[in-house]
Amino acid sequence: MNLVRWGMIGCGSVAERKSGPAFYKAPGSALVAVMGRRLEAVTDYATRHGIARVYTDAQALINDPEVDAVYIATPPDSHHAYALQVAAAGKHCCVEKPMALNAGQSREMQQVFADAGLHLFVSYYRRSLPRFRQVRQWLEEGRIGEVRHLSWTLTKAPSAADRSGTDNWRTDPAIAGGGYFADLASHGLDLFQYLLGDIVEVAGFTARQAGLYAAEDAVSATWRFASGALGMGCWNFVADRREDRVEVIGSEGRITFSVFDEHPVELHADELHAGEHLSLNIEHHAHIQWHHVLGMNAHIRGETQHPAVAEQALKTDWVMDQILKRDHT
Repeated sequence: MNLVRWGMIGCGSVAERKSGPAFYKAPGSALVAVMGRRLEAVTDYATRHGIARVYTDAQALINDPEVDAVYIATPPDSHHAYALQVAAAGKHCCVEKPMALNAGQSREMQQVFADAGLHLFVSYYRRSLPRFRQVRQWLEEGRIGEVRHLSWTLTKAPSAADRSGTDNWRTDPAIAGGGYFADLASHGLDLFQYLLGDIVEVAGFTARQAGLYAAEDAVSATWRFASGALGMGCWNFVADRREDRVEVIGSEGRITFSVFDEHPVELHADELHAGEHLSLNIEHHAHIQWHHVLGMNAHIRGETQHPAVAEQALKTDWVMDQILKRDHT
């Protein structure tokens, strides 16, 4: 299979620039069909992006004989059902993150695809970004010695929509599996396991400090990696300002970076001259899922092993279940 032909379920904001164009612009990839619930909206998307076929029924897109694999770009509450439909049709699949509403759903999805000999990917595309590959390389080279601790602070002020009570699926636990924590922190918790290995113990606290929406708006957690390194996170979505800072502390130096912001990745190590550090500004591709799409297609063709697979994403859902105290059976 030289060309992987994708069908996409959902055509919202994520699909507009971050992901959708990568599926039809990346070498060896084509986006041949798109589905949306509203005919007018999905037709408009297809026209602007040059997609040949339009559907308002997900099963019809999944059954399309010209579709080899399906990208599910919808909110988390629909991932489980759509993914099982894709597996039943014998096709490969990528679901947006987080993988599902809890680890129980994710575990079933992973098992069904594994049993069918199909590939299931999850859009934890930060595993494929050059800036985080650079961080992983530094760690693998031992540039900061043995890793002792990781900390992440992510804060933002509430938006006008948050304050007004405007409908937002990202702050509805029934749809998102949590609030902004589930939507945003999942990226970091997955990335940290890509960089440092599995999280094996975790505990967390949540609060609704401002009470602007049904989901939690403040979360703190501590965890232990299998290596013995420790981690902690502070996430607050009703704070005074935005901050996104990760620090990895080692026995011989430290690395700092942002999960979302395009600040430089910085290496402070004993091997460098006193007072000096290495700072690299590695920009993202205009379509941030570009490298992720390339990796999935290569994996499907049997050329390489893609890092953002269901087996890994399931671990992230388990971590979030522990922090949010979600039912994960």
